[in-house]
Amino acid sequence: MRVLVVTAVAAEADSVAAGLDRFAGSGVRELTGGYEITGHAQYMPRPGSVQIPVVDVLAGGVGPTAAAVATATALAASPYDPPYHLVISAGIGGGFRHRAPVGSLVVADRIVAADLGAESADGYLPVEELGFGRSVHRPPAELTARIAKLLDAAPADGTTDGDGTTLRSRTLLAPVLTVSTATGTAARAAELTARHPLAAAEAMEGFGVAEAAAVHSVPCVEIRAVSNAVGPRDRDSWEIGRALEALRYAFTLLTPVFEEPS
Repeated sequence: MRVLVVTAVAAEADSVAAGLDRFAGSGVRELTGGYEITGHAQYMPRPGSVQIPVVDVLAGGVGPTAAAVATATALAASPYDPPYHLVISAGIGGGFRHRAPVGSLVVADRIVAADLGAESADGYLPVEELGFGRSVHRPPAELTARIAKLLDAAPADGTTDGDGTTLRSRTLLAPVLTVSTATGTAARAAELTARHPLAAAEAMEGFGVAEAAAVHSVPCVEIRAVSNAVGPRDRDSWEIGRALEALRYAFTLLTPVFEEPS
């Protein structure tokens, strides 16, 4: 299988790459627009008819527009024949209170553009109600369920309790919201929760990655490691290092998916 992983920033891309411990670095490719893809391939004896698993990692920028442009550029410039079999939007994000605590992992069963629409006197109108476009991508259900099960198989970040027992980090299969402006108030968090009561996480790139993947007819999934609670902005309470470690560990567990023949 050939997989393209798209993150927002280099720190997330580095965590993903660090988790690919059964893959060897295969170099860096430069794309139009200044993008760089870091390749990882699993070198092992294989029958000629079986493709070598490849995972390419791209830091595409912050926000849905940057993510869509970077993903589309990478897909269009794919050197493979056929091109990628799967695109993964990966990174850290905010978790909705009482759903996804800090350190947990969220696999999206729906990738939702939460602010793509219009305000009205009767409230928010998603773009579908305006009569054009879409605001939801639904990743392959069987694949996302399998990924969530794999990620729930072991602790994600090595956190221990008071007596030294390793704690399991929760893995949820739930909607992930894509926003252009990160939530920073209780009122905004409450509004999003009211509109999307099943949502577990908020991030800024998933829908853009999914849009680009859809244009190229490549399935897309989203994986988020929670670094902070969605709500009042409290930068001092964020646990970015813990979330990046959870992200790294997640990709150590996904090797069976990448090894599958396409």
